Amino acid sequence: MIILTGGAGFIGSCFLWKLNQEGIKDVLVVDHLDDTEKWKNLLGKSYYDYIQKDDFFNAVVSRRVPKTEAIVHLGACSSTILSDANYYIKNNYEYSKILALRAFELNIPFIYASSAATYGDGDSGYDDDISKIKSLSPFNMYGFSKHMFDLWLLNNNYLNKAAGIKFFNVFGPNEYHKGDMRSVICKSYDVIERDGVIKLFKSYNPQYKDGEQRRDFVYIKDVVEIMYFLFKSPSKVGIFNIGTGKSRTWNDIAKSMFLAANKQEKIEYTDMPDALKLKYQYFTEAKIDNLRNAGYTKPFMELEDSVKDYCGYLKNKSYL
Repeated sequence: MIILTGGAGFIGSCFLWKLNQEGIKDVLVVDHLDDTEKWKNLLGKSYYDYIQKDDFFNAVVSRRVPKTEAIVHLGACSSTILSDANYYIKNNYEYSKILALRAFELNIPFIYASSAATYGDGDSGYDDDISKIKSLSPFNMYGFSKHMFDLWLLNNNYLNKAAGIKFFNVFGPNEYHKGDMRSVICKSYDVIERDGVIKLFKSYNPQYKDGEQRRDFVYIKDVVEIMYFLFKSPSKVGIFNIGTGKSRTWNDIAKSMFLAANKQEKIEYTDMPDALKLKYQYFTEAKIDNLRNAGYTKPFMELEDSVKDYCGYLKNKSYL
């Protein structure tokens, strides 16, 4: 059996879909189903059982978790705007340590979600070389909580027993429940179909024109392929960036959406909230040498093809 935390969330449910595609159904899904429609991500999926996060935590502490072959730990608070540091520490750091120690005790693979948010403003680059972890400076509490766990593994010589994944700008089906944390593609699709316009943030950095801020956008179907590769290769340990290694602009995203919708381009640039201006990343681009050196050779989908594929799901509000 495989334990999959965050298994009803965006990336987790898509990874469950990938496991099912590979004939793997013996999965214990752990998550926190709340007042959102996240539960819909589990429709049509096959899994052994489901358990709420807090109940699972208590089961782990009291050593009542059934025998498992691997732990894939994706569950976390991924909001970048909460102000409750204690919640991040308990949910993203302490919880992760307990799961990791259980996996190490059982001598089973432990794959976990770190985050590209650990890189902060990118002044130190986006290099997943573990020797550079201590030099990183996240600029929100979410990124810091993930950074703390990376450091804990490093300081205790556990990174040779775990595979940490740093997700860049992931988009795709099954993110519908995420509210403000949805991708711009998900937020804008209905507006483009209805009004023929997309709104992007203005730039406040003279190095970037409006809409020319750059991100490493990576499609969920590529993400789960990489995750499955790591899952099937337990000897591959350390930190791995999951991005395409090629940054693109928000204008590229917008143009790809208009192309997919067969509509004339109309982009409006709006003011960025003051609270975001000081924490905004103008450029991200994953260095993916570790992933390639580990043996992952598949090419990534081009942005235009990914957006077109996703828009097909958005049109029908369908799921992976």
